[in-house]
Amino acid sequence: MADVQPLRALHYDPAVAGSPADLVAPPYDVIDAARRAELAARSPHNVVAIDLPEGDGDPYEHAARLLAQWRDEGAVVRDADPALWALRQDYTGPDGRALTREGFFCRIRVEGYGPGRIRPHERTHPGPKEDRLRLTRATRANLSPIFCLHPGPTLLRGEGEPFADVTDDDGTRHRLWRVDDPDRLREVQSALADAELLIADGHHRYETARAYAEEIGGDGPQSYVLACLVALEDPGLTVFPTHRLVKETTPAQQEGLADVLRRDFEIERVGRDEIAPPRGDGLATFGYIDAHFRQPFRLALKDQATADAALRGAPEPYRRLDAAVLETLLLKGPLELTDDDISHLHRFGYARDAEQALALVESGEFDLAFLLRPTPVQQVREVAASGASMPPKSTYFFPKLLTGLLFNPLHDEE
Repeated sequence: MADVQPLRALHYDPAVAGSPADLVAPPYDVIDAARRAELAARSPHNVVAIDLPEGDGDPYEHAARLLAQWRDEGAVVRDADPALWALRQDYTGPDGRALTREGFFCRIRVEGYGPGRIRPHERTHPGPKEDRLRLTRATRANLSPIFCLHPGPTLLRGEGEPFADVTDDDGTRHRLWRVDDPDRLREVQSALADAELLIADGHHRYETARAYAEEIGGDGPQSYVLACLVALEDPGLTVFPTHRLVKETTPAQQEGLADVLRRDFEIERVGRDEIAPPRGDGLATFGYIDAHFRQPFRLALKDQATADAALRGAPEPYRRLDAAVLETLLLKGPLELTDDDISHLHRFGYARDAEQALALVESGEFDLAFLLRPTPVQQVREVAASGASMPPKSTYFFPKLLTGLLFNPLHDEE
């Protein structure tokens, strides 16, 4: 069962550090060098300075010294008492719909994956985990949250004046409320006592937290990780696709791909604005374009038996997953990509939306693109419950959680 606890959070004091809008940042793994420089220029206290540290010598030790300095200055303070923190995000999704998603920040006990506890839904790579582990060792804090889904309806909503109110560069408004009423805390904990949590985003950070807890040993603050929990029934919970791109293909690989497409897929020409397949279930369906013909197509698997045979031994929900079918039948088939290629983006890449995918192919930077349908939340649950892990970036939960609203200390203090 999930062990969900309030936390004595570390957070900025706006009276000292300045406006929260100048202090927060997107997740570390979507920030390139130019974006980092722009964020750092907003404030000497912007969280990017510790979450993506630079500086002479060991960058991780530099992050630890900087966090300690901010605390000495009073720019970052720690709450005297534990609390949960209600979050409301008002956003416009990539599909143009205006929605609201609600959740709350807490700390959850880290433990092994399994039924009735916590489940992953995507495979992870070793590189990011090592980076985050070194940062955690140095700072002894979770600087950014993981994003988890819990069964049932929304459990906690903010009331009155928010503690923080920030609109990010994507136009998403993030409002945060501190909730410390003991009765409300007990109600939330009781509602989740038998819940199974599903990691929506932050697999690397969760596995980093497990590794750190095992290193320190014993029971204490190190046994927990900062998390934002969102209800599976929240009407603002949406999933968007991440599209796949391939480059440096050989003539033999291109010919092999054409053979497999003609054999196993229904192929339909579509307009440029129709290349991204709409939400839906049924047989695996992709949009497709290559740099040679530059003609958008819709590809639909002819027979589920083809995927079942290629994924023999995999759980049934996994065999019906578009990203798994694409990876097995095409990416690792005629295009000859390996797990290592995909993990290290060798001959391989991702695009967040159709326009970006089209631009990268039409510019010649990539040879071809496959555009995926959004994965329904129910399918994410079914694959996770089967014990399988999806290919990386099978889901794009939007909006992202900001880094810098709250930090979770991993050690006791006087």
